[in-house]
Amino acid sequence: MSPALWLYCLVLLLPTESCRILCQAASKSQENVMSKPHGVCDGVCKNNATPCFQSCPPNSEGNMKFACKAKKWHKVTETCHTLNTHSIFEEDEELYSIQPSESTTRTHMFHRESKTIMDTLMEKCPKDLSCVIKGIEKSPWMPGNIAVVVQLLHNISTMLTKGINEEKMQSYSAMANHILNSKSISNWTFIQDRNSSCVLLQSINSFAGKLFMKEHPINISHVFIHTMGTVVSRGSLGRNFTFSMRINDTSDKVTGRVLLTTEELQKVPSAFQVISIAFPTLGAILEASLSENMTVNGLVLSVILPKELKNISLVFEKIRKSGERKSQCVGWHSLESRWDRSACKMIRENSRQAVCHCRPNKLFTSFSILMSPNTLESPVLTYITYMGLGISICSLIICLAIEALVWSQVTKTEISYLRHLCIANIAATLLMADAWFIVASFLSGPILHHNVCVTATFFIHFFYLSVFFWMLAKALLILYGILIVFHTLPKSCLVASLFSVGYGCPLIIAVITLAVTEPGKGYLRPEACWLNWDMTKALLAFVVPALTIVVVNLITVTLVIIKTQRAAIGSSMFQEVRAIVRLCKNIAILTPLLGLTWGFGIATVIDGSSLAFHIIFSLLNALQVSPEAVRASEARERV
Repeated sequence: MSPALWLYCLVLLLPTESCRILCQAASKSQENVMSKPHGVCDGVCKNNATPCFQSCPPNSEGNMKFACKAKKWHKVTETCHTLNTHSIFEEDEELYSIQPSESTTRTHMFHRESKTIMDTLMEKCPKDLSCVIKGIEKSPWMPGNIAVVVQLLHNISTMLTKGINEEKMQSYSAMANHILNSKSISNWTFIQDRNSSCVLLQSINSFAGKLFMKEHPINISHVFIHTMGTVVSRGSLGRNFTFSMRINDTSDKVTGRVLLTTEELQKVPSAFQVISIAFPTLGAILEASLSENMTVNGLVLSVILPKELKNISLVFEKIRKSGERKSQCVGWHSLESRWDRSACKMIRENSRQAVCHCRPNKLFTSFSILMSPNTLESPVLTYITYMGLGISICSLIICLAIEALVWSQVTKTEISYLRHLCIANIAATLLMADAWFIVASFLSGPILHHNVCVTATFFIHFFYLSVFFWMLAKALLILYGILIVFHTLPKSCLVASLFSVGYGCPLIIAVITLAVTEPGKGYLRPEACWLNWDMTKALLAFVVPALTIVVVNLITVTLVIIKTQRAAIGSSMFQEVRAIVRLCKNIAILTPLLGLTWGFGIATVIDGSSLAFHIIFSLLNALQVSPEAVRASEARERV
């Protein structure tokens, strides 16, 4: 019967007889595993090979599991541990240092164990839980030891429902502090239960929530966990809990603050407790144990508040103070074990700190800031963007000026009039879009001005969509000229139709997108004035119509080329056919350029860390007005 199974039973509070039955039922499978020679992971492995096991270091129990990846053995899990019911209470120093060859004696000792860890704990030190601290603190940071302490802390928080005083909280924090040590972070990766870090966070918050404080505040400070609490009455002035902690042994301290305003404290009916806990390493532990691709960039702050308090402000000093990435305020979803952006929103931010406004409840009691994985800033990209916008705006102004000068000379026929109407509106909408783009770029700095940013994003969305829909209007104009006798409809009807397509359709799409996503704060990206992608996929309201129009226009050009090659050109229709051919040239040049431009724009969303995609998109975005400026210049030369 395996000592590891006995330890598992004892930590889970199972009776001794149940443990014995469990071990007997599993004895055959245990013998089969243990009969396999250890150390078989030394050779070259093949893909899909059966995982292998190796023995733990001397003076420890358990095993290490390895899996074959890329023709090499990689450690997957480790159950190595030195902690047991004897060593954790320091009952027998010789037993603690027992050699593996004496495993039979150890097994008999486990057979004679008649009390669970919790029973022994309550018998030895029920007042302050201090009798296990020395045994835990001298244990190495093995994955198995970490798992044992996590389970013990979980059992304590579950079984103790009353009588939790400051002394017990002091001992509980000391136990947690040991496994939260920065030197243990890498070992959390190999714990068999990947959810252990989540269990630890939930257990600490649950235990702290049962703490009964007297009138004086508490301040329990350890290196890797710091608890502060006080009793607040209705009408009290605002409260400020400030933490200053080291992330590891060598780094400078980072701070975090929990702010309760006087207005919020007016909402509580009577005196209540406020408890806040700070963790400098827990963010990295959650990332390591859950394999999350999200980097916590500040302290993790937990708050235990009455349900009447629904809003708090949190100030996080950034661990990495690089200005290349913006932060995201998040809350830890206790049921789904993940960071959730809906729990908080960013109030303001600079290169050193971020201020978050959060809504604590039963699901969200712990908060922090994440480094945004999709925000990229580069001096080269900034120069290209602003130089390109300058060229774009100048070209568009020249285009509109030329059109105004030669308007009466180039709009003698109906189709020429409609063609130049499309050119002028494409240039005008691009000019407006560029102007609002500049406004949005200034608003997307360290402090995001939400309401003004929503306005800028709406107009950018609307005007860029208008560019594409006016391109669609051009395509429809070509089809009308080829397939239908051109003068069958009044000119006013054709103009009204073009404006309905060019401005009406994008206005409807932009308004619907804003109305659907903004009430839930899902209209904007967290770090920029542009349509959201991660939460609501609002960006699809631009991408889908734009790329659909690109495809439709290219198909239209192909059909018109085939049609005009077969048609006999009479002298009476020569001017109109020439106008249609010029329209085709416009669409054939501008549509692929617009489609290619925003194709790279989509790539910047999918792979936000690629500087090459951002540079290509910025260059194409600056050059996409060139065809219209060239057409206007040609019109001036013809006059």
